[in-house]
Amino acid sequence: HVQLVESGGGSVQAGGSLRLSCAASGYTRWTYCMAWFRQAPGKEREGVAAIDNEGLTSYADSVKGRFTFALDLRKDTVYLEMNNLTADDTAMYYCAAGPAGQYCYRGDIRPSGFGHWGQGTQVTVS
Repeated sequence: HVQLVESGGGSVQAGGSLRLSCAASGYTRWTYCMAWFRQAPGKEREGVAAIDNEGLTSYADSVKGRFTFALDLRKDTVYLEMNNLTADDTAMYYCAAGPAGQYCYRGDIRPSGFGHWGQGTQVTVS
C-alpha cells in the first residue's frame, strides 16, 4: 500500500518561494506517475504538475516557468519547487500517485486517475 507524506507548506509573501516535499513508501518498484494537485476554497481540485518514473514532467499553464517538479529516487521523494508565488497559488496542495502512462508527461492528469493521496499541505501567499 503506497503511502505519501507531504511537507514544506507555509505562508509566504507574494514573489516568494517554497519547496514542497512528498515522501513515498510502501511500494516495491517506482512505476508511478507522481503529481501535485491543489485545491483552493470553493474550487475544484486541479492538477499542477506531474512527473513519471523517467523524470519527464508536465505543468499546468498557470505555473509553467515558476514551478519545477523533481524526483529523487534515492530518497523516494518528489519535490515541487515553487517560485514567484502569487495569491492565486494559495491552496491546499496534495501529492498523488497513479499508474504509469503517457497521460503523465502529456499533462492529462485528473484527480480520478490517482489512487494514492497524501494528507495535504497548506500554501498561503499574501
